[in-house]
Amino acid sequence: MIIRNIENVRTVDWGNGLSRRFLLESDGMGYTITDTTVRAGTKSRLEYRNHLEACYCIEGSGEVIDMAGTSHPITPGTLYALDQHDPHFLVASPHEDLRLVCVFTPALRGDETHDLSGDGFSHY
Repeated sequence: MIIRNIENVRTVDWGNGLSRRFLLESDGMGYTITDTTVRAGTKSRLEYRNHLEACYCIEGSGEVIDMAGTSHPITPGTLYALDQHDPHFLVASPHEDLRLVCVFTPALRGDETHDLSGDGFSHY
């Protein structure tokens, strides 16, 4: 059995927020669960080439924008899943942080971060 508290997990500043990583590859579960904060007013170009990701919003608001330019509002109770390694924009509202519980498969090592400075989509 694995028991972890948010105070005792690996926290990574991924560029536009924090990712608190509760389960990692080394735990042998095959997936990662994170508690992720996206800082208010940020826009991140993201693509997970090696992982599938599902995110469930528990606080705040924002939007995920697909490559067709369609904006999907994110509010508490909304889930979005990147089931095709979808490149996307993740945008937090200007007035509040966005907080998501995310599941990655396969599991993350734990040290992954994004490079949001380039012209392309940040990926890992």
